[in-house]
Amino acid sequence: MQALVLRPGVAGSIAVADMPDPRPEGTQVLVRPAEVGVCGTDREISEGWFGIAPAGEERLILGHELLGRVERGGHGFARGDLVTATVRRSCGHCTACADGAPDACETGDYAEHGITRLHGFAADLAVVPAEHLVAVPEALRAVGVLAEPASICARALRHVRAVGGRQPWHPGRALVFGAGAIGMLCTYFLRLDGLDVWTCALEPPRGEKAELVEAAGARYVGVPPADPADFDIVIQAAGSAQLSLDTLGLLRRNGVACLLGIDGHDQLVHLPGPVIGIDAILGNRALIASVNANVVDWHDAVERLAAAHARWPDALERFVGLRVPLDAYPDAFAFGGVKATLTLTP
Repeated sequence: MQALVLRPGVAGSIAVADMPDPRPEGTQVLVRPAEVGVCGTDREISEGWFGIAPAGEERLILGHELLGRVERGGHGFARGDLVTATVRRSCGHCTACADGAPDACETGDYAEHGITRLHGFAADLAVVPAEHLVAVPEALRAVGVLAEPASICARALRHVRAVGGRQPWHPGRALVFGAGAIGMLCTYFLRLDGLDVWTCALEPPRGEKAELVEAAGARYVGVPPADPADFDIVIQAAGSAQLSLDTLGLLRRNGVACLLGIDGHDQLVHLPGPVIGIDAILGNRALIASVNANVVDWHDAVERLAAAHARWPDALERFVGLRVPLDAYPDAFAFGGVKATLTLTP
């Protein structure tokens, strides 16, 4: 079969190559990927920053954002079923993973499709344990590839609600930093929850991303509002360590800020002392972070995608701004819109 592969840690080694067809074992289901999303993680792996091949192998198949169809039925799935798949697998030796929550793995020894120790989905065929497959309604065929980033957003919002709900809390206004797939999906999901949402990003105020933000009834801004304490929820999906720290100063009393954007640059970040030494304490403000997603978040994500698609179908479908075949992966990696995907032969 054809697959998009690389040698982890070797920049520029990415290529489309022949790989052996996978053979399902035990409860594994054979899936034929139809579309695989591309994100910053894929770009960073391709640049040699990280990634681990499966045990005993030199190459890793990329791709962790799957939309596919069951190729061979079994274990509760029928041939032709539209599915996506969770990304992270248990480390096998921590209490969180034992409780079915590898998204909260305590050891860091987990495996992830297309990232760490497990082949990804940018291939003609893939095998996935049935318990890690998530059904996608046919009505979401045009946007189902967004299930993985949507699951990240669903987990983040679940944690925000859990922290905010530790006391009486009625959030009304949210600020989202970033207008990539994560920021845009958070914007739409917060609008579904009825919040007044402001989305802040660097793209032009009359560009496509601004149009997509405003299509959901949110407000697009190039800089944060002048009032420094105006939001019940702040989502940082822009990948800036300084911005991550700044979120604490943008919260109202009892507000919660959640960090999703990663920034690994070696740097010092600064915050006025009273913001953390006085304001955060007296205002019951909370700063949390979130990564990956539990299977419950995947099911929630599919439900939220369905609700958003029913409400804003044209806008949501515009999130996927580029679809190219596997051998045109450089175009997908260079795309600056919300989401680019690799399409595979049906």
